[in-house]
Amino acid sequence: MTRRSLLGTLAVSAAAQQRAPIGIGFLGASHSHALAKLAVVRANPDFRLVGICETNPKLRDTLRGDGIPLLERDQLLRHPEIRVIAVESAVRDHASDGLAVLEAGKHLHLEKAPSDRLAAYEKIVATARRTGLTLQIGYMWRYNPGMIKAIEAAHSGWLGSVYLVQGSIGNQLAPEQRPEWAEFPGGTMFELGGHLVDATIRLMGKPRKVTPFLHTDGGFSDNLRDNTLAVLEWDKATGMLQSANMEPNSGRYRVFEILGTNGRAVLNPIEPPSLTIDLDKAAGPYAKGTQKLTFPPYKRYVDDFNELAAVIRGEAKLRTTLDQELIVQEALLRCSGM
Repeated sequence: MTRRSLLGTLAVSAAAQQRAPIGIGFLGASHSHALAKLAVVRANPDFRLVGICETNPKLRDTLRGDGIPLLERDQLLRHPEIRVIAVESAVRDHASDGLAVLEAGKHLHLEKAPSDRLAAYEKIVATARRTGLTLQIGYMWRYNPGMIKAIEAAHSGWLGSVYLVQGSIGNQLAPEQRPEWAEFPGGTMFELGGHLVDATIRLMGKPRKVTPFLHTDGGFSDNLRDNTLAVLEWDKATGMLQSANMEPNSGRYRVFEILGTNGRAVLNPIEPPSLTIDLDKAAGPYAKGTQKLTFPPYKRYVDDFNELAAVIRGEAKLRTTLDQELIVQEALLRCSGM
């Protein structure tokens, strides 16, 4: 074999390896987003599910019945065919599980909220920087096309100077889930409102002041902060984010609004995304007046894992930097009184 043919063979082999499915494992499957993400990963040809570590007997039976290999924690972290691990365990375990994944040399998809303490999250980010491993956080609207277009309109200056951001996200939390959510002082703002905090901070940057209002108003005999509001302040703008656990038909009323001196962007509902742009003067691709944008069918988590595969292969960079991740996490904890 000549040197040229050898190099050609090696190049072909490297290219084939580059496009081979990426081995992925799940550490935990108890989070409310876990099973939907599992279905997305199994349908994605860029990934090959190697196995899951889950200790809950009922979940283990469900996974086993679905033909999914079950691994012990050490097996998962050390498995030579696993390059990336999705942490979908209970929120209290996210920080320790996420750090263990990075320390094992695996790329990490870390479910929100990534930690209930800033110092623990700072250690995760520092480890990702030191190792060069990918850290992707699982806020579910980072890849929502309506949210992307709304933030684009603001960042491009088409809305004018932004002076107000407001959003609402609620649910009707099942009574049996309330103890789990009550583990954290921020209650529903920490568990659910974080999706709005994430979008708001990526839009506006670090606030100079945050004032949380965390009330228990649902009429249950527990201390879950189930009616929450956070007011955020920047030098020339204000934000108001609301999240409650006793809202019927909440999906259709989830909303994210950006108000500027030339108009507003209103994403309502957030899923399926429907965006209204209303401008005083034409700007960018938008005419003066009201226009409603609709989008092709959108499914949560699909684009998250598409981008994750591209990043692992060196074909793309994550749209959210580690510096931004730290600002989001600090703001989440401040909005949650934590």
